[in-house]
Amino acid sequence: MNAPDSLRDAPWLRLGATARVLTLLNSGGEEARVAGGAVRNALLGLPIGDIDIATTAVPEEVIRRAKLAHIKAVPTGVEHGTVTLVIEGQPFEVTTLREDIETFGRKARVAFGRDWTRDAMRRDFTINGLTVTPDGTVHDEVGGRADIAARRVRFIGEPSQRIAEDYLRILRFFRIHAAYGEGAPDRAGYEACIAGRDGLAELSAERIRLEMLKLMVAKGAAEALVAMDDAGLLLRLTAGVVYHGAFANMIVAEQQMGLAPDAILRLGALAVAVTEDAKRLSQRWRLSNAETKRLDSMGHRWWRAAGMDEAIAQRRLYRLGAARYRDRMMLAWARAGRDAASPSWRELATLPERWTPPMFPLKAADFIARGIAEGPALGHVLTLAEDAWLALQFPLDSAALKTIADDTVAKFTRDHRL
Repeated sequence: MNAPDSLRDAPWLRLGATARVLTLLNSGGEEARVAGGAVRNALLGLPIGDIDIATTAVPEEVIRRAKLAHIKAVPTGVEHGTVTLVIEGQPFEVTTLREDIETFGRKARVAFGRDWTRDAMRRDFTINGLTVTPDGTVHDEVGGRADIAARRVRFIGEPSQRIAEDYLRILRFFRIHAAYGEGAPDRAGYEACIAGRDGLAELSAERIRLEMLKLMVAKGAAEALVAMDDAGLLLRLTAGVVYHGAFANMIVAEQQMGLAPDAILRLGALAVAVTEDAKRLSQRWRLSNAETKRLDSMGHRWWRAAGMDEAIAQRRLYRLGAARYRDRMMLAWARAGRDAASPSWRELATLPERWTPPMFPLKAADFIARGIAEGPALGHVLTLAEDAWLALQFPLDSAALKTIADDTVAKFTRDHRL
């Protein structure tokens, strides 16, 4: 594809909050441009997310101008030149041009500058190194336009040096390639990632989680994960067996269900076979409590779904609730191998849309009236009655419910007399 020569007709650049930030900072001898991912996505014709601004103005000047214009300014990283301006509820990260004086992992000693080329050269990938001025002129100091046209993700400068500056760039290389690249990863970058893979041990679990969950939902995630595995990277991140076939099947299952890509569902397909896998991933990636609970539930005897008829499925749905039921069915579907093409899996997975479990109609009062005292015994009787009700497939007529209650009390009384 050919990227447009300019973005002069882009309404997001000429109007609204973005235009207001650029107008604020493009005066008095200072210059500001939109930089990074917003420019990349605009040239690719893709939706634009966060809009980052690069400027020659130092942070103190950015804050001064914002206050005069009654714009909220948050000093989110002034030591690195970043101030966040909030306009109409939209945040803009405004960062002063920089050049690295000394780098040692994530900790770099930087100097503020006014040289756009030097600032571009310290960024990670060529497709992220473009800037655009308020009139829509695209500035390319690093060959990013050609790489956008080729759908190629390439490090700026020497790949090994970029990686040594921040080992998270190994994960970003594969994640950005999965999202925007085509074909095999850039060879020089790939080899540099392999050479620098020991540096992954220096990354915090939180940073790994952020990058990997973004990678999970990228359009080229399946191919990128295979490439990472071939490079000896994936085992270092998961510390367990990975299942590429199940991951690919999960993508197909999501599409058949009309679901948006789900990072946790896909992670479960890739790396969770039993609940111990979920616990390990939670610790290594510092997953949230909600994410951990989802993976743990998915890994709990999902294999029992194979060959399950709808009556059993209804009982599972009643026990698990719609969300946990669907997650577990989706994992079983993804792990079904050749059988994943069977339409029965979609029938099972869509059960919550077709059927709503009834509420258990018997209450504590029904059993107190039959002579069961309040306390642990009552709870036990209610559980036995509920199990019997499920086994009979949710009857609601009064005669069936009376029989269940009477039989349950009789069985409980008989068993506890022995």
